[in-house]
Amino acid sequence: MKNKALIAAGVIVLAIITVNVIWGRTSSAKNATAQDSAVKRDWLVAGPGRVEPASEDIKIGAELNGKLKHVFVEEGDAVKHGQVLAELENADYRAQVEAAAAEVMQKEAELRKVVNGARREERREALAVVNEARATMNHAESEMTRRKKLYAAGVISREEADTYTKEYEVAKARYEETVQKHALVDETAREEDRTMAEANLGSAKAKLDQARALLEKTYIRSPIDGTILRKHHRTGESVSNFTTRPDPIVTLGDKSVLRVRVDVDETDVSKLAVGQKVYVTADAFGEKRFWGHVICVGQQLGRKNLRTDEPTEKVDTKILETLVELDRGAELPVGLRVDA
Repeated sequence: MKNKALIAAGVIVLAIITVNVIWGRTSSAKNATAQDSAVKRDWLVAGPGRVEPASEDIKIGAELNGKLKHVFVEEGDAVKHGQVLAELENADYRAQVEAAAAEVMQKEAELRKVVNGARREERREALAVVNEARATMNHAESEMTRRKKLYAAGVISREEADTYTKEYEVAKARYEETVQKHALVDETAREEDRTMAEANLGSAKAKLDQARALLEKTYIRSPIDGTILRKHHRTGESVSNFTTRPDPIVTLGDKSVLRVRVDVDETDVSKLAVGQKVYVTADAFGEKRFWGHVICVGQQLGRKNLRTDEPTEKVDTKILETLVELDRGAELPVGLRVDA
């Protein structure tokens, strides 16, 4: 009997221990599941987004109004920084550059003339004119003296004597004029003449720079290395430059890295942080996930950027714009709507 009692007691004790162990494991599993769910609820944030290039969409237009002479790119083309994407009709701008360049050459010649002074031949010519005028004046003076003596002797009339006096005065004035001209030719350049010539040359060079700048604006160049996303105009079409109404020729972007601009509901903003892991899905790619991370969290709430087109959607919901950078190698069309 004693053995049976001991066996029964042992079975009871073993059953109690087994129940306690199973109960403890079950409770631990439930607690762990509850904790995992709580953790997931703490960090899991979802929102709609749109794919964009790392540079965002860059709309390239012309700074001048005109007609497109050539558009050198097509959608999907890869372009380099500084590459000419399109060219406006620019024959008139080229003519302005040539005219301004000719004016610069003219002003440079005038400055050299002022700096170098008259040529040796011009100086000799001016001196010869002076000598000739001096000889004429001396002859007129001799004739005037002789006529005065004849008048004093009563041989000629006063009128004749006065005529030779006037001829001498004219010859003297002519001589003085030639002396002044010779001095001007033979003299070095005055400071004010040189300053004026230099100013004229500077003005001509500024006009040339302006003409070249206008000509350069007829060439529409790429500001980055990127891809042509959209071609808005073609060869022969007119384009305009209005600040109130953009008229782009092409849209391009840097697709080497893709980003997603996500609308995060205001109730989830406290859970956002730069560096968080993110995955993106799109209906067109089924369950495939494209991974990335948060690189920027907005600083101001605003209205939704994306609409689901559902009648029950609340359009007045406040969101915080969050920027996600996808890992390299992700191939998604720019502008695709996704869930992040």
